[in-house]
Amino acid sequence: MSWSLRWLALEVKRLDRSAAFYQRYLDLPVHSEHEDEIILGAGTTDLVFRRPTDIPRGGLHTHFAVSTPATEYNDWWERLSAQFDLTEAEFPTGKSLYFYDPDGNCVEIGQSTDDTGDGITGVFEIVLEVEELDRAESFYEAIGFTVVDRGDDRQRTRLSVGTFDIELWEPQLGIADARGGVHVDFGIESDDQSPTAVLNRVDSVVDTEQLENGVRVTDPDGHRLTLL
Repeated sequence: MSWSLRWLALEVKRLDRSAAFYQRYLDLPVHSEHEDEIILGAGTTDLVFRRPTDIPRGGLHTHFAVSTPATEYNDWWERLSAQFDLTEAEFPTGKSLYFYDPDGNCVEIGQSTDDTGDGITGVFEIVLEVEELDRAESFYEAIGFTVVDRGDDRQRTRLSVGTFDIELWEPQLGIADARGGVHVDFGIESDDQSPTAVLNRVDSVVDTEQLENGVRVTDPDGHRLTLL
């Protein structure tokens, strides 16, 4: 099964300040603007900023990673290091840098293995805080994710659907003292299965809500996932 990440929502105190931050430092364009929500384009993914006025809220202190072509990574480092105390980590797939936005979200910019495009090309990872790894793993495996890594020194699991990953963390601090997000809201789209067919495989859904173009489900840890 193939999934693509359509959007990630973040809860913010001030829409104007948060939108301006990502426009200034990541060059993200505005896609739409409403009274309690602003949507910016992060490559193939929409980044949604919401004030806490309704359900679903966006995620709090969410750690997420955006990709950039490997050839542009050093340019981002030089540009952002003048304003932020950056943390850097190196992985088998390349380097990543980390910094924080005004609402306490940890933003990671990682080198993409695909050098097509320019600037920020999409969100490739979201970190969710969970109470029990086994339960959370079962939920997302039923959705169609595959476990690709488990931590030795930290209680975490990485699951992938090829185009992007989810990391499940029991409460902890990660690289750059990042934390997993709470009550995160995000949307994924499948090109080969209907939301109804997917839900028939999932036993631990807390709640479901039928939408015009999909189904929003609440996982056992209070994260809201829209299947399109």
